Amino acid sequence: MRLSLSVAAATAGLLLASSALAQDIKIALIAGKTGPLEAYAKQTEAGFMMGLEYLTKGSMALNGRKINVIVKDDQLKADLAKTLLEQAYNDDQVDIAVGTTSSAAALAMLPVAEENGKVLIVEPAVADAITGEKWNRFIFRTSRNSTQDAYGAAAAVPATGEVTIATLAQDYAFGRDGVAALKSALAAIRPNAKVVFEEYAPQNATDFTASAQRLFDALKDKPGKKIIEIIWAGQHPLPKIADLKPERFGIEIAPGGNILPAMQIYKNYPGMEGAIYYYYAFPKNPMNDWLVTEHQKRYGAPPDFFTAGGFAAASAALTAIEKAGGTDPEKLIKAMEGMSFETPKGPMTFRKEDHQALQVMYHFKVKADGKDQNDLLDLVDTIPADKLPIPVRNKR
Repeated sequence: MRLSLSVAAATAGLLLASSALAQDIKIALIAGKTGPLEAYAKQTEAGFMMGLEYLTKGSMALNGRKINVIVKDDQLKADLAKTLLEQAYNDDQVDIAVGTTSSAAALAMLPVAEENGKVLIVEPAVADAITGEKWNRFIFRTSRNSTQDAYGAAAAVPATGEVTIATLAQDYAFGRDGVAALKSALAAIRPNAKVVFEEYAPQNATDFTASAQRLFDALKDKPGKKIIEIIWAGQHPLPKIADLKPERFGIEIAPGGNILPAMQIYKNYPGMEGAIYYYYAFPKNPMNDWLVTEHQKRYGAPPDFFTAGGFAAASAALTAIEKAGGTDPEKLIKAMEGMSFETPKGPMTFRKEDHQALQVMYHFKVKADGKDQNDLLDLVDTIPADKLPIPVRNKR
């Protein structure tokens, strides 16, 4: 009798311990922390953790449930990203996963979310296919997609007068998606502008002499405004193109936004214009004010491009869990479709049709006299989400 009671008590204790453990909200954060995009991954992680801190007022708990974040490094490898997500869902029993840095790795993860019936919030990968032909109903994306980048870039192009554009992009999914999206965006909102030439270079290219000459040859005899649009991740080719003096032919360069260390070279080209997803000085709201102040205190620099993205993913996850009343995947999906949530950029909304977060973009001009190495950009215009008519591409 005494033995039976002891066993019963021990069993009850185990059940209570198991129940307490189950109360944790488990989130996997998968990022490419090893390789050429390491800086992006580190920013995503920092932003994600700061977002959780801000949204939980430092408690790292939601509705009495402790938030447990499991960080995994996929090394930018698609196969490894897929395996890590499978482990997160099955071994770690996470409720939600967030990731990843590389579009190729993110694409490999999408079917894993569907097979396991659990939500994956994509951040910061941008390939259109993620919320396009490769999408499934468990996928939500807080990061902007290539088409949103493209519509931002298109909106920064003059709306009147003849404009001729040549593109320089990396020869992989990110670059080719970006060029295709730019052409579609121009056709939709800037029919006065045409892409007449596309130049693709290897991801690790360092010599752009031949590429620049082909770009110049394609543009130099064209009438009206002539622009080279650069779509690039990582070490930026802008200085090498600019050193070859495109202005000899009346050609301007329009780079996309990037992380602060990459954009510091922009200081040498005051007046240059482009479009960007996030720059710390542009949004005016309490969430961004806190992020800028705290990030400066902790890291000695303002928050960057992907820091804001990580923060947005944290906000999406916690807003969804609160709205759904827990972490049941079907309830989460129902809660997240059409859901608006606050971010350092202001509100974002998951579009019901493809779960892409609709969000503002920014038209910038490079400052002539910034006060320090990160005081780089002036805001020309905030481009609202409803002025970026992003097509639905998932055939839902």
